[in-house]
Amino acid sequence: MLLTENELFSHIGADGITRLVAGFYRQIPNDIILGPMYPADDLAAAEERLRLFLIFRFGGPQDYLQRRGHPQLRMRHAPFAINQAARDRWMQLMETSIMECQFTEQVSQVLRGFLGHVATFLINRL
Repeated sequence: MLLTENELFSHIGADGITRLVAGFYRQIPNDIILGPMYPADDLAAAEERLRLFLIFRFGGPQDYLQRRGHPQLRMRHAPFAINQAARDRWMQLMETSIMECQFTEQVSQVLRGFLGHVATFLINRL
């Protein structure tokens, strides 16, 4: 039986998502492509926003919606120049984090599929 996005939270919980997002954000400050998009004084807040979004999106508590409303991902990311290279690097850093977390292959596949789709959706520059 395949794991769905809505079932992911029941498999890895808030702890798994927290580890995934923390692993991703540990890589950001030294990254030459993505690092400049994240002001140092907002890095912790950006990490929290992504963590809460993924928890909500994968079937956990609705804290993200209560704090920020509808995700409006394209609007929220419009100020950032996201091209194919930025999308690919974002996915590369996420892949590193997925591997570090040592999730099951089913969980990893769901994460890769969802994150890849969203990353592509957010491309806003050629």
